[in-house]
This record gives sequence, C-alpha cells and structure tokens, in this order.
Amino acid sequence: MDFKKLNGIIPAIIQDSLTNRVLMLGFMNQEALHKTKEEGKVTFFSRTKKRLWTKGEESGNFLYVEEILEDCDTDTLLIKVRPVGPVCHTGSDTCFDEQNRGGLAFIAQLQELIHQRKKEMPAKSYTTSLFEAGINKMAQKVGEEAVELVIEAKDTNDDLFLGEAADLVYHLLVLLSARGYGIEDVAGLLEQRHR
Repeated sequence: MDFKKLNGIIPAIIQDSLTNRVLMLGFMNQEALHKTKEEGKVTFFSRTKKRLWTKGEESGNFLYVEEILEDCDTDTLLIKVRPVGPVCHTGSDTCFDEQNRGGLAFIAQLQELIHQRKKEMPAKSYTTSLFEAGINKMAQKVGEEAVELVIEAKDTNDDLFLGEAADLVYHLLVLLSARGYGIEDVAGLLEQRHR
C-alpha cells in the first residue's frame, strides 16, 4: 500500500460483507493495517486522538474482517466485515444513517444461520430436525411447500400466499445446504442463463 500519498495514512472503506452496504470510512496507517490483519478486527488510526483505535473498543460493536481489498492505485482499502451492532457513534447502523438489514440481505443471513445449525446441530431446533431427517425428508418438505404455494396463489389471501412462499424459500435453503450448496450457487446459474 502507498501510505506516502496522504502523509502516512490511507482511507479504508468499510462494507458489510452480507448486505454490501457501505458502513463507514476510516483511515489507517501501516500499524493499524497490520493490527487489523493480525487480530481480525478493524483498527483505524484516529486523526483526532492521534493513536490506534479499534472500532468497538468501547461499545463492543466490533467490525470482524472477512476480506481486505486494495484499489488499483494501492492507496485505498475496501474492507468487507461482519459488524456487531450499529456502526455509527450516533447509534445508526451506518455512518450515513442508513439501515443495514432486511431485504435480500436477510436471505444471506438466514443461510448463514442454516449452515451454522448444520454444523452445530443444536437440540430443539427445527432446522436440526430437518438435517437429522435426511435428504429425502428435506426434498419432500420442499415439494409440500411448493404445492401449498401453488394452492395459495390461486386464492386472494396475500398473507397466506407470502407465508407459503417464505416456507418454500426457507426449506429450499435447508435442502441446498444439505447438498453443500448455497443460494449464491443458484444465483450464479441464473446469471449464466441470463447471458
């Protein structure tokens, strides 16, 4: 990285790895970048405090590093993170006063939870019971939910229709996970077909 351009610091754009929402902008010197890589939590160089500052050191709202990318001029970083809690000191999800949840990003969060359930198999979890039942039962549930969605599509109750659509997507995510895939694999195939 070229720390000389801005007198020993570089901008670091912080982005949520699941939602792709830009969370904040901070600055790093070489020591802050080294500490970030070493500890896996974003550490900045505070220009006002004139010292290293790990985001969340007081609030507990750490930014756990998923990936660090350098720009083409090697003078800016893009750091993809898993945030814990709100990022901004005002209590907002982002320093740009945007919400960082909901929408399609929740599908990725739900998928991560399903993968975690598969790995840990906690007792009394419905998802665990599906994994324990095996592929045939999971595939059967996807089929049942698809049929129920078709039935609700013919009626006029939007709540029931959307509820069945949600059930289908959830059970599909579980089946994909059981087979070692994720929704991003399906999205990749759809993208290929679109081309």
